Amino acid sequence: MNDPVRLQQETFSQDEEIRALRAASGRIGAIATFIGRARDFSEGREVREIDFDAYRPMALAELRKLRAEAIERFGLIDARVVHRLGTVRAGDDIVLIAASAEHRAPALEACRWLIDELKERAPIWKKEITPDGESWVTPHP
Repeated sequence: MNDPVRLQQETFSQDEEIRALRAASGRIGAIATFIGRARDFSEGREVREIDFDAYRPMALAELRKLRAEAIERFGLIDARVVHRLGTVRAGDDIVLIAASAEHRAPALEACRWLIDELKERAPIWKKEITPDGESWVTPHP
């Protein structure tokens, strides 16, 4: 749990991630979080599960790079990025982005930037499982 950037099959705890951020510094004035969840409906179809796969070494390297870029770009005190792999059910949490800063604006801006960049740059793929079959979601980074 100490690694601020992780790919994991098991669910994560938002509370534990925030506790880890709080422990980093007494200068923190804001912590912003984003949690992405698996929807039960996508593009007009019922979705039961989503299967996430990644090229782990490259995905971890890219997530670490994104974290470092966000800390530099937004002047963050710290940031955490956790993404699940494997099969998640509709309603389950998929990804957590958390950013701490002295003020709210950089923390909020960094969260948005991190999730947008993650979706564009990280080699993580998802396949939706529906009552009618399975299909990969595009585009792939």
